[in-house]
Order: sequence, then C-alpha cells, then structure tokens
Amino acid sequence: MSPAERFPWATILPFEGKAPQIDPSAFVAPGARIIGDVTIGPEASIWYNCVLRGDIHRIVVGARSNVQDGSVFHVEGPRPDTDGCPTIIGEECVIGHMAIVHGAVLENRAFVGMGAVAMDDCRIGEGAMLAAGALLSPGKHIPPREIWVGRPAKFLRTQDEAQLEKIRFQTERYCRLAQRHMAEQSDQAEG
Repeated sequence: MSPAERFPWATILPFEGKAPQIDPSAFVAPGARIIGDVTIGPEASIWYNCVLRGDIHRIVVGARSNVQDGSVFHVEGPRPDTDGCPTIIGEECVIGHMAIVHGAVLENRAFVGMGAVAMDDCRIGEGAMLAAGALLSPGKHIPPREIWVGRPAKFLRTQDEAQLEKIRFQTERYCRLAQRHMAEQSDQAEG
C-alpha cells in the first residue's frame, strides 16, 4: 500500500519522479503535506498541518522523531557556490509547533522549540536545543548538549541530564500519542 493510500487524510505527492517514502510504523496527521524527496523513518510522526517540501533537495526525518503541528521543512537547492542543503533530522528529535527548518541538520535527540527557525547550513548537535522563538542564522552550528536562545540565537548554557531526560520523555510521549491518533484516524476512515 502506498503512503497516499495509507494516509488518505494527508496530501502526499511525488515531484519530478521522487515520491515520499514513509515507514509503515510512522504517523502522518490530517492536513499534513509531504511532497517529493522525503523519507520518514520508523515510529516518526508528522503532525497536523505540517509541510515537508522536498522539491529541490531531500528531507529525512529519523526514527521516533516528531514534527509538531504547523511546522515547515524545506531545503536549499544547488547553486553555483554550493551543492545545496538538505534537511536531515536525526533519530528521536523533537520539533515544536510552528518551527521552520530550512536546509539544516539536526543530530540525534536534538530539540527545536516552538516557533524557532533553523536556516540553511545550520547544524544542531546531539542533545542540543534551539529554544522556542529562537533564530539560528545560516551556517551556525550548536555543539552537542548546548542550549541557544534569542534572535539571533546565542549560547545560553549546557543541558544537564534532567533536561536531556525531558527530551527523551517528549519523544516517548509523542510515539505513544501518534499510535492513538493513527488508530482514531484509521477507525474514522473505515467507518
């Protein structure tokens, strides 16, 4: 069964011969738009009204990562000075509501807060956090476990184990919640 057949409540479209690849255990919510060269890993969740547009480069969402409501992922295509910037989300990442990730890389267990923006060629290290509302300007890299805040984002402090545990908790909660939403949507589609 194709992703479009599995998620009839979402918009899942090929673009120029590249169709989204969505793991059977992933969840895509109603209103989500997934276009082109997009790969969504096991138990990942793409929530209501998100847009993942892989038209001029690729987007990858790793296992057990969640992209929360209204978030937008896009990419930077090749130019004379670069091969472009894909959007690569590692495993067990948390992307808050209304975040924008454009041609950036998030390493495993990275966190992007609500309304935050990560721009072209940015990297958010393992277990690092871009705080709610922050703007990570092009080419900036957040080292592992650091918290960056503000517009433009700047280093605040290093995360402790308790904060890293909160990210793990959010990942687990969204994996369980996605299963409940998937069951509800499947029941409604069958009924």
